[in-house]
Amino acid sequence: MPIEDSRFSTLLAMKEMIRKKIQELPKLPGVYIFRNDKNVIIYIGKAKVLKNRVRSYFQKQATKDDKTRIMVKHIADLEWIVVRNEVEAFLTEANLIKEHRPYYNVLMKDDKTFPYIQITDEPFPQVKIIRTKTLPKDGAKYYGPYTDVRYLRKIMKATHDIFHLRTCLHIINEKTIQEKKVKVCLDFHIKRCDGPCEGLISTEDYRAMVNQIEQFLKGRNKSIREYLQNQMSNASTEMRFEDATRYRDQLIAVDHFTKYQKKVIADTTDRDIVTVSAENNYGVGVVLRIRNGLLIGREKFYLKIIDADENLENLSQFIVQYYTSTNDIPREILLEFQIDEISNYENWLTNIVGRKVQILIPERGEKKKLVQMSKRNSDLLLGEVRLRKVKRNEFIPKMVMQLQDDLGLSVPPRRIEGFDNSNIQGSYPVASMVCFIDGKPSKKEYRKFNIKTVSGVDDFESMTEVVYRRYKRVQEEKKPLPDLILIDGGKGQLSSAKKSLDELGLSHIIIVGLAKKLEEVFVPGVSEPQNIPKTSPGLFLLRKIRDEAHRFAITFHRQKRGKAMVKSVLENVNGMGQKRIDSIWKNYKSLDELKNDSAEEINLKTGIPIKVCENILKEL
Repeated sequence: MPIEDSRFSTLLAMKEMIRKKIQELPKLPGVYIFRNDKNVIIYIGKAKVLKNRVRSYFQKQATKDDKTRIMVKHIADLEWIVVRNEVEAFLTEANLIKEHRPYYNVLMKDDKTFPYIQITDEPFPQVKIIRTKTLPKDGAKYYGPYTDVRYLRKIMKATHDIFHLRTCLHIINEKTIQEKKVKVCLDFHIKRCDGPCEGLISTEDYRAMVNQIEQFLKGRNKSIREYLQNQMSNASTEMRFEDATRYRDQLIAVDHFTKYQKKVIADTTDRDIVTVSAENNYGVGVVLRIRNGLLIGREKFYLKIIDADENLENLSQFIVQYYTSTNDIPREILLEFQIDEISNYENWLTNIVGRKVQILIPERGEKKKLVQMSKRNSDLLLGEVRLRKVKRNEFIPKMVMQLQDDLGLSVPPRRIEGFDNSNIQGSYPVASMVCFIDGKPSKKEYRKFNIKTVSGVDDFESMTEVVYRRYKRVQEEKKPLPDLILIDGGKGQLSSAKKSLDELGLSHIIIVGLAKKLEEVFVPGVSEPQNIPKTSPGLFLLRKIRDEAHRFAITFHRQKRGKAMVKSVLENVNGMGQKRIDSIWKNYKSLDELKNDSAEEINLKTGIPIKVCENILKEL
């Protein structure tokens, strides 16, 4: 059967399988998963009614946006998970997206590790910064994530200036105190710790201090000021002047930190303002965290976007991903526009924190101005991303600029393609092409070649064939041509490659050869090597490309030789034809892997009769 007919039949079979699965879908809430023909997850979504939602992707395609139309073309299989309600669907979707990072979902690109403030679950808790992808369920309390690390450091400094927290990492409990396993450190002597390690402060008093810290992290500085003011007054009245001085210093620290927190709204309701700005395939999500009327943080998250015009989906998916990565959920969340099924989001967040959470879209007044402020932030940050991308595209490394100077080129060679041959006495001849863009390897551009028209050992003719085939195809497919071509070899290989370029009408492309023996660089038509210093960064780049082309060619040659050797061994086995050899290669990557299996295991994997499998193992 021709390849095209086989592929068409496969596509029809996939579509029929999907149609049957859609018929089997339940009319229940859940999460659906789309996979491509390589069994890779490409999209994860949630649905109030699975059957209706999934079926909608395959109906009325003319009304779908470009992203959805393209995605549907790549769907080869689907799965679903039924959950009890829509809130569970939200949570399941968010967790699966974080785990699998599907191509067609909006993704937070900063999902490396976010910094959080952790208050540990101990009799005398520690307050420290940790980095994590997902919040552990260890009983500790977490505040964050903080994307502005400078501001986070200010918070931690202020916390330790105001409160006499322990900074040691010891586990302190009644047993360690009674057994006197830990002694007070310097922090105690300079009045920065109250000495819980020796029982000099009770767990109740220490816990009261930690509660004050939690209020401080939530922006409730007024209650802390009142507490410290009362303590200072009492200490002064009782003539405990050293304690009064300490409380005064703590008050100064509170005031010093509070000046960084801007009063933005009159009422004291805790709220977040969430906006997203996007263009092309990137975006920025901004969360302004307002607590007690104060702006206590602006968190920014860089997003991978598939369709910048899909405002609703971009915003709703960012909301789900952000609020599954934080425990700090306020009473109000302000958005710039309405999202679908807003009550489901409210129920989901309400269930997480155990109190009512509202999502509002303000149309006027102070709240509307806050949303506009957040949107300006996300727009400005998007502009910064755009500028960085432009600078990155325009940036040319120094070694590339030096190579331009070394070779006297009119433009910097930003795209360089390097070639090398590999064979053993003419057997299994192959070649490789590697591509470096702005001095860095671009492995998706690498190519392997089986030598087809040359017999025996003839590096010159092999190079002629490979260069011709490469750039004949580049011309046909209208792909970008290189600024510079590097040939691994001296004048002979260089002349052979130049002959192919001239035949294709590409004589304008600069081509050079790098001889192995003395690391000399040759150009066509010049018998003497170029006068390039051995310490030049430009020459270092050429060597790096040459070595990479050599490595890639050798690796390909070994693979081909290894397969050929195994094939020749298998051909000697009684009962083995080409189809059975192909079946072996579909299930085994190497000869050693095949030898390690029993005849029964080979039979199960390949369908080859047991007797023949036994013969294979005897031959090996």
